[in-house]
Amino acid sequence: MKPTRRALLAAGLAAPFLARHGWAQAKWPNGPMRWVVAYAAGGAADTVARNVGARVSDIIGQQVIIDNRTGGNSLVAETAVMQAPRDGMTFLVDAANQITNEFLIKDIPFNYEKTWIPVTRLADFPQVLAVKKDFPAKTLKEYIDAAKAKPGTIGFGTPPAAGMAHMAGEQLQKLAGIKLIHAPYRGGADAARDIGANAIDSVIITTSSIRSPYSAGTCRILAVTSEKRVSIFPDVPTIAESGFPGFDMNDWNGLFAATGVPAEIVTRMQELCAEAIKDAKVKERLDASGAILVADTPADFKQWLAGQRTLLGQLIKDANIKLE
Repeated sequence: MKPTRRALLAAGLAAPFLARHGWAQAKWPNGPMRWVVAYAAGGAADTVARNVGARVSDIIGQQVIIDNRTGGNSLVAETAVMQAPRDGMTFLVDAANQITNEFLIKDIPFNYEKTWIPVTRLADFPQVLAVKKDFPAKTLKEYIDAAKAKPGTIGFGTPPAAGMAHMAGEQLQKLAGIKLIHAPYRGGADAARDIGANAIDSVIITTSSIRSPYSAGTCRILAVTSEKRVSIFPDVPTIAESGFPGFDMNDWNGLFAATGVPAEIVTRMQELCAEAIKDAKVKERLDASGAILVADTPADFKQWLAGQRTLLGQLIKDANIKLE
């Protein structure tokens, strides 16, 4: 069947527009896509990436391969993505290291703000301040009073050094005027094990990590670090409502593209993630972990990162945090 004159004319008029605005949708994706995750398989960031990525796969009809590349405070994963073609087929799943590395690691061979395009914040992971079973404090105020009574004697564990849990602890110390002893752990499971074993006074870990010792009755949760209360612990107050308005220090992860990836692809990928998190099965799988799905726009994500960079950079400087 021959095309009509009207169809040919429409195609001719559409071609320049597609060339300028729609080529990415027309040509992309052209095969399996890779999301390089800077964290180990099985963790919160990996779980979100796998579930959102699987739904994106269904939507676009192309596989999203999850490639875990741990090490070097995300530098191993970041380098892998930077070395890949800038065709929108490879993305990075990263977190606070995108902000904190520049303040912690000398001689990084690139500038984070110039090298990475924020695509979307995938999820927030609210954290909790919990104490061991026989710790005397039953509220955040009592915990702070205990810390003021004996400065530098109460320990708090976080995974890892300079992570968002550590940052939340430093912010609490700064605002409350207290001095705690920081104990870094390799992961949230390790910190949860020790609080459950009565081996450390307190921890700041995600709502997912605390569930095991909390369910066993071997610890108490005093407060959550998010601005709003979390659904899995609805009776636990926030730090913000416990005397520190505006306190909002979640762990999080997000999707990034290396500079050079076309803007059309960045926009389309954010749209796909936003569609994916609306899926009932994705939400059901991730609700249990306490993850709060976000999928904000590239512009909003970029603005949020700028605010976090100012806040965390000052915290690292004030607390003189260094990586061993």
